Amino acid sequence: MTPLPESLRQEAIELFREYFDVPLVQNEILNNYIADMAKYSSNTDSVKIRACYNSIPSQLAKDNKKFQYKVVQKGGSSTIFGASIEWLSLAGVVFKCQKISQATEPIPVYADLSAFKLYMGDVGLLVMKSGISQQTILSGAGNTFMGALTENYVAQQLVVKGYDLYYWESESIAELDFVLRKGNQIVGIEVKKGEHVRSRSLSVFVNSYKPAYSIRLSLKNFGEKDNPKSVPLYAAFCI
Repeated sequence: MTPLPESLRQEAIELFREYFDVPLVQNEILNNYIADMAKYSSNTDSVKIRACYNSIPSQLAKDNKKFQYKVVQKGGSSTIFGASIEWLSLAGVVFKCQKISQATEPIPVYADLSAFKLYMGDVGLLVMKSGISQQTILSGAGNTFMGALTENYVAQQLVVKGYDLYYWESESIAELDFVLRKGNQIVGIEVKKGEHVRSRSLSVFVNSYKPAYSIRLSLKNFGEKDNPKSVPLYAAFCI
C-alpha cells in the first residue's frame, strides 16, 4: 500500500484532532453559560434559570414538544419559571417558538403567549447537552431524538435569517413545525429528519389557508410539484 504524502497525512491528523476536540469546546461553552447564569442573576434566580435550561433536551424529546413547566419541576408554573424563560430568551441562549392557532396576517396578534417551544441557541450544544453520541448522528441511525435535533437546527437557521419563530396547531388535529411571514405571504414549513415525508399536518394547513406555497425540509433533494416545495435540510439557510 502506497503511503499518504506527508502533507495529506498531516492534514488528516489535524482533521481527526479537530473532530475529537469539538466536545471539549462545546462543554466549555456550556460551562460558561452556567457561569453567566450565576454571574448575572441572583442565587435564587440562577437556580431556576439553570433548571429551565437543563430541561430543554427532555422538553424536545417529547412527542408534544411544547414547553411544560412540570418537566422542569413537579408543580412548576409560569409564575415560578416565567422570568427564567424570559432571561434565557433575551440572552440569546434559547429561541422561543410561539404557538398560533390562526395562520393569517398579522401573525403576532394570534400568538398564544402561554404556549411555546424552546430550542437551544446552537444545535451543537443540544447534541452535547442531550448526550447523544456523534457516531449515532453521523451513522444516520433512526434515533427518535434526531427529529428534535433536526427541528432545532432548522430553528437556528431561521433565526439567523431574521425570522420570528411560530408554530401552528389546529385544535390538536394538526401541528406544523414552523410558520413564517415572508413579506405579505404566510409560509408553512414542515421538517422531516429523513426521506419519509408523508404528513397529514402540512396538508391540513395548505387546505385551510391556501398559501402561495409551503416548504418541506427533509433529506430529499430540491423539487417543486404543486404544493409544497421540497428543500433539502442542508439548504435551510436558503429559505
